[in-house]
Amino acid sequence: MADWLGPLPVEALHGIGPRQAQTLRDYGVHCVGLLAAVPPATVQRLLGGRAGRQAADRARGIDPRPVAPRALPASASVSRTFPRHTLDGAAVRAALLDLVVTLAHQLRGRGQAARGLTLTLRFAGGTTWEKTRRLPEASAHDDDLRTPAYRLIDAAGLQRGRLTGITLKGDDLVAAGRVAEQISFDGAREARLVAEEASDRIRAKFGPGAIRPATTLLRVS
Repeated sequence: MADWLGPLPVEALHGIGPRQAQTLRDYGVHCVGLLAAVPPATVQRLLGGRAGRQAADRARGIDPRPVAPRALPASASVSRTFPRHTLDGAAVRAALLDLVVTLAHQLRGRGQAARGLTLTLRFAGGTTWEKTRRLPEASAHDDDLRTPAYRLIDAAGLQRGRLTGITLKGDDLVAAGRVAEQISFDGAREARLVAEEASDRIRAKFGPGAIRPATTLLRVS
């Protein structure tokens, strides 16, 4: 039996209802640890054959039911809204960089990588613009997502378009374990990846906003 199960009340076990819990308490069995110490045959006499057998097994940490892992979603998105109509410029680029960093960190935390990016821009008046770009290789690194994200917003040709919001979505996600790590002789990139790992540790300890690129301080949302 797992140590943490012992002090729990018997009704904390899956399958033990109020009437069964009361029956066990009437016989002095009020916690899972005591239930685990009772011979299974005795538990079956108290609760009935199948119910007693399941209760005795689960009290000992035995549960043969198969565990079906939840499938991770095939996409992930992050959004920012602007409190007032905003023209393309430093504030918009800062918001986009913040979305890149946030999305990449989210993907790394879930053990996934994106094969594509979709940028959606929302304009005053309710119109939207959307474009998708495939990545050369699936990735969840800030560097690898930032360049295509900038190319996407450049492709929008915003000029005087007044933005009200922006969404960046990672498409066609795959498990990070399926992404091959290429040997790189680019020292600058390797240094950035080391810094990225350090940043992730800082965020894990102090919160997602504990560290971010200085440029994102210009964000307007």
